[in-house]
Amino acid sequence: MRILLVEDDPLLGDGLRAGLRQQGFLVDWVRDGSAAQRELRSGIYTAAVLDLGLPMLDGLDVLTQVRAAGIGTPVLVLTARDAVSDRIRGLDGGADDYVVKPIDLAELGARLRALVRRSHGQPRECLQAQGVALDPAARSVTLSGEPVTLSTREFDLLHALMLNPGRVLTRDQLEQHLYAWGREVDSNAVEVHIHHLRRKLGSGLIVTVRGVGYTLGNGR
Repeated sequence: MRILLVEDDPLLGDGLRAGLRQQGFLVDWVRDGSAAQRELRSGIYTAAVLDLGLPMLDGLDVLTQVRAAGIGTPVLVLTARDAVSDRIRGLDGGADDYVVKPIDLAELGARLRALVRRSHGQPRECLQAQGVALDPAARSVTLSGEPVTLSTREFDLLHALMLNPGRVLTRDQLEQHLYAWGREVDSNAVEVHIHHLRRKLGSGLIVTVRGVGYTLGNGR
């Protein structure tokens, strides 16, 4: 999952980015409200962690403006503002979760996974399709109950498809799930990962929609 981290404190931001990366998240980090607004409007992120006390544009203003623009990216507010009135303004302003610093990194990861799961209408943490079970927390995959070893990007690509059953994802959309800033993307990277997934999990799991992209098969 590709996450936008918005935090102006360099030490805290570095720690949050490192901790989320250890849990398998792809993390892009910006340090002011204007950059946060620009990145959220791009629509490429699975979720965002947003501080409120930001330079250039306050985090609450960022949140209300992107929600007014129809951007539905799940946003977890992570802030030092702990008054009940602040929590109310944050949640009423469009936050999906509101957490007061400090937070345990494992809990932050769990909250982000829950936000993403709910935003995609998935009732359970473990995703399932055609005998394949994917556990985002453990970053594990099984086929008919047997463990299957996937590379990091194979796992992330499969996760993106399983979060969106019935939806066709383009190659560009899948690349956005797989690569954070500064990562060079080979022209055929998505096709290579899909080839490996089909070999490991069965040819019918991922269907090519010619000229459009890829989707999960219907199992028939």
